[in-house]
Amino acid sequence: MPTEEVLILAMTYMRSGICTAGFTTETDPVSRLRWVRPAKEYGNVLLGDMTDATGRVVQCGDVVELEIKKPCPEPPHTEDVITDFIYHRPRLLRRLEGERRARFFATHLDLAPEDVLAHQTRSLCLIRPDQVWARFSLDPLSGKYEARLGFHLGNLRHARANSQRGIPVTDLKWRALGRAWLRHFPGQLALTGSELSERLQATDVYLTLGLSRGYQGRYWLMVIGVHMVPDYEVEIDYNNP
Repeated sequence: MPTEEVLILAMTYMRSGICTAGFTTETDPVSRLRWVRPAKEYGNVLLGDMTDATGRVVQCGDVVELEIKKPCPEPPHTEDVITDFIYHRPRLLRRLEGERRARFFATHLDLAPEDVLAHQTRSLCLIRPDQVWARFSLDPLSGKYEARLGFHLGNLRHARANSQRGIPVTDLKWRALGRAWLRHFPGQLALTGSELSERLQATDVYLTLGLSRGYQGRYWLMVIGVHMVPDYEVEIDYNNP
């Protein structure tokens, strides 16, 4: 079975496990590099599946070696690939950091994000939004936590993404950041793009967008990776995403 180098651009929370996705080294005429979403033959991908032999959980920006068994496209999730997590643990090869990371994002933007946002002919893309805003909320009684993000992207229109409320963010690191900020702002916190940039000392923001599995007859748009340039640091509590 072939091994592939995959640059991880999504490590996300789901109620039944996690979802991860990234770029291989194979070129693609629209997304620049070929996307893959590692999946299992049976069941959901779990946090332990994306933990290497040293006990370290794979993170966005890691370039890891994965053993890809075969593609298993289920439109619009055309990027799904069956991956062997049992006999071949993810192996960290290197990390994409600093100036190389900044250059990579700037030169690997999707050429047709409407395929995901509007036509839903595939389910993953990397974008640089023109505007972005964020909301975090935590109900002290129920413990329900939400991280959401809205954005504008050129002439593309997406009612939920363009709304003040935005769309769900499942990125584990971004959700951890929101929880950390809410310790000082009980209840909810809303931030404009300039406020986000000031807080994180960031000059640019890139988003990995993905479509959910079918729910209520639809595939819902989500932010599955938030990539600030420069990057930020936050401690992730994997028991409380």
